[in-house]
Amino acid sequence: MAKTLYDTLGVAKGASQDEIKKAYRKLARQYHPDKNPGDKEAEDRFKEVQTAYDVLSDEEKRKQYDRFGATNGRPAPGGQNANFDFSGFDVGDLGDLFGGIFGGGARGGTRVQRQPVRGDDVVAEVHLSFEDALHSSEVKVPVELTVSCRECGGTGARPGTAPVICPECNGRGVRSESQGRFALSQPCRRCRGNGTVIEQPCPKCHGSGRERRIKTYTVKIKPGVKDGTRIRLKGKGEAGENGGPAGDLIVVTRVSSSDTYERRGDDLIVQVPVSFSTATLGGKVDVQTPEGPVSLKIPAGSEDGKLLRIKGRGAPRLTGSGKGDVLARVRIQVPKRVNKKERDLLEQLQELG
Repeated sequence: MAKTLYDTLGVAKGASQDEIKKAYRKLARQYHPDKNPGDKEAEDRFKEVQTAYDVLSDEEKRKQYDRFGATNGRPAPGGQNANFDFSGFDVGDLGDLFGGIFGGGARGGTRVQRQPVRGDDVVAEVHLSFEDALHSSEVKVPVELTVSCRECGGTGARPGTAPVICPECNGRGVRSESQGRFALSQPCRRCRGNGTVIEQPCPKCHGSGRERRIKTYTVKIKPGVKDGTRIRLKGKGEAGENGGPAGDLIVVTRVSSSDTYERRGDDLIVQVPVSFSTATLGGKVDVQTPEGPVSLKIPAGSEDGKLLRIKGRGAPRLTGSGKGDVLARVRIQVPKRVNKKERDLLEQLQELG
């Protein structure tokens, strides 16, 4: 069975545009000529992937392709869709259908335009103590990225030289072969559709115009971040391809646990030891908060595990303003040993209960 454009991208016929784009980006990076210099098979595969994406990423072209049945951009030889009725069908539509593969003749050859590809997002982690996460701060985040080559400025050519117009396609990026009324156009093999060639490649990037480099960004950490909070810096990720936008840098905060507090949203839970007599009769105890100790009233008859709220002393809210609360959990301290007087009093209390 002939391979379809869907097979070329490895997606189902009913695939969504997001699935098609994701499959294309993966294959385009895998078979890109810059990553496979001199590999004819990879170059051909890249052209197939490019052609498939040009059709399937355009809703109108995709509808026409599904309707008229083609294999990798060429009309199917035979089968149920072989006998086309072209009455009222503009020849120009055929050129649109196959994304510029048919040029010259009826339409005139045009330079192949590579699809812009957005750069990948980059994820980095920063580690904070529980206490530091409650306050604003700035951290330095080193990230390894693909950027323009510093040696050649991204041209790919040796410093002092520049890419030249391709002598085989005269800068069009395509070569045409006459097919009757049409001229069948294919990306120029010499320049790979760029329209220019690099006669003296840059010794640092070997003609790619890109290099891996570590860049350090200063990231502002808002007070109240939690473990797993994601901070997005737009355009600070991997560089795009063919003029596509750069990806984003996503900074994920990793916050260590606290020996004092348990976090519940913006509230902080703290265990508060309370004597048996204070829990029974009531009284006051000091409770530790991030802003210092606070005196808390313990109601008479408080049970072990009871939560008492201290408003506005918890973690800062990431959205909006203000802070959460500190929740003091009463932990009644039962004496391990009692003297005779204390025992007598407890027995009397037990009899009254």
